[in-house]
Amino acid sequence: MNTPITRMSSLFLRTLREDPADAEVPSHKLLVRAGYVRRVAPGGYSWLPLGLRVLRNIETVVREEMDAIGAQEIQFPALLPKEPYEATGRWSEYGPLLFRLQDRKGVDYLLGPTHEELFALTVKGEYSSYKDYPVMLYQVQTKYRDEARPRAGILRGREFVMKDSYSFDLDDEGLERSYQLHRAAYIKIFDRLGLDYVVVSATSGAMGGSASEEFLAVSETGEDTYVRSNGSGYAANVEAVVTTAPAAQPLEGRPEAQVHYTPGTPTIETLVDYLNASADLGRTFTAADTLKNVLVKTRQPGEKDWKLLAVGVPGDREVDMKRLEASLEPAEVALLEDTDFAANPFLVKGYIGPGALASNGVRFLVDPRIVDGTAWVTGADKADHHVVDLLCGRDFTPDGTIEAAEVREGDASPDGKGTLVAARGIEIGHIFQLGRKYADVFELDALGPDSKPVRITMGSYGIGVSRLVAAIAEQHHDEIGLVWPRSIAPADVHVVIAGKDESVAEGGERLAAQLSERGVRVLLDDRKASPGVKFADAELVGVPTILVVGRGLANGVVEVKDRATGERSEIAVDDVVEHVVALTKR
Repeated sequence: MNTPITRMSSLFLRTLREDPADAEVPSHKLLVRAGYVRRVAPGGYSWLPLGLRVLRNIETVVREEMDAIGAQEIQFPALLPKEPYEATGRWSEYGPLLFRLQDRKGVDYLLGPTHEELFALTVKGEYSSYKDYPVMLYQVQTKYRDEARPRAGILRGREFVMKDSYSFDLDDEGLERSYQLHRAAYIKIFDRLGLDYVVVSATSGAMGGSASEEFLAVSETGEDTYVRSNGSGYAANVEAVVTTAPAAQPLEGRPEAQVHYTPGTPTIETLVDYLNASADLGRTFTAADTLKNVLVKTRQPGEKDWKLLAVGVPGDREVDMKRLEASLEPAEVALLEDTDFAANPFLVKGYIGPGALASNGVRFLVDPRIVDGTAWVTGADKADHHVVDLLCGRDFTPDGTIEAAEVREGDASPDGKGTLVAARGIEIGHIFQLGRKYADVFELDALGPDSKPVRITMGSYGIGVSRLVAAIAEQHHDEIGLVWPRSIAPADVHVVIAGKDESVAEGGERLAAQLSERGVRVLLDDRKASPGVKFADAELVGVPTILVVGRGLANGVVEVKDRATGERSEIAVDDVVEHVVALTKR
């Protein structure tokens, strides 16, 4: 089976020796330098021939595994009407992330960020009987999200390729089966792509639903922090970590709360130092004994006015804005500005306490560790004053709890086994048990065997296909270039003709043709360039096997280099085709 030979003399390719000025992470630097992608606008990239090959190879792996579980591919438009998204509330919930536009008649449209609504409506329009179910549908399509800070090249862009699939079942047991089928398929996909990844518990976010897991490619450049237990198999995105609340303590017989003059103590550090230097208190305090009250403002989708919200956390921890936003989603969240404090003079910066919050109707949510009977040092709502021994459940009553405090290494694992270890990763897949959120909105029913309607339950399963190109590049590179896994590389072998002698060129051409006849994908460097330039480009482009046809040809040998290990071997010309063919089948 002949495969076309790609000749670098005619390939639309220009490699760069310098990193692009805006590149921060290895994948961004190398994909641009190796001529795989080019920036068009912030968050928007063109795919050049070699890059498009890698992207298509990943799509092939994804399609093969999706087809293997019985999912069927369809295709929706990217330009979508407003009405379905308005019906589910996501026209507002997505906020500024949504690209909104109007046609010439003034009708509202959006560029699709995700397609739950369209899938649900399509199935509703086609299926009506319980006999039609279950069904799984998927598409590989470009999505659009107006990221405020697109970064890291194709890792976080405004336009990206995604595989999204959806399952439709008659009951929860069916949904669980569909979920597990997708989970197993994702494991096969990411294994085939040569990724080092973890599966972690996650939040559902704007997607909605219950059970949710993320697949994260392990990478220090990743935006997602996850934790795992050193004593069990527990792993979770930090946004999904549930804090174990301690047991409540008795309220009787506890010291009374007392207000103390604490001049110049607007921070936790200065407060603790002052308390420990005070002879009146006669005991030692740590930051963990203090209650830090952080003020934010929230706004629900479609609302114009902001509402104040106070978040109380132990003073030895910071508020993690990503965890806070995940807990409050779909509400928009922002820290207070000076104008907000000026408009609410009862909020005394550095000295805010539960008293003023309660008397002014500010909702107060606290960390789960703040339970009845726990005593705290916190602001007394007066400059240079704090209250000591303020007892939760006696002196103040929060309006509820919230997961907003930072998760740290060494914290107890939520499953009670071991402690947490933190790492970073790139989200490459996310699976949800959506349940009936969208089916309820669109009244997606099937007529059951008893002629009564059965409400369909849905699952949603996404893979960032274009992001995978960058995630794989993050894991598969060295200091001189990319090192693609063979399953997605733009070619199987990079044949470098290293010499001006006509016999060397003829030998390279002959070997390339023989390899092509055996079905090997060949990238042939037949350019009139120096061997040094050719070798540098071969290392940069990252094809897994490099075949150098040079001076050794006169002695009947050529050099084969493994790009991943750097191992070099001299192979007899008569044996090299079989040798390379064997490498491609590993």
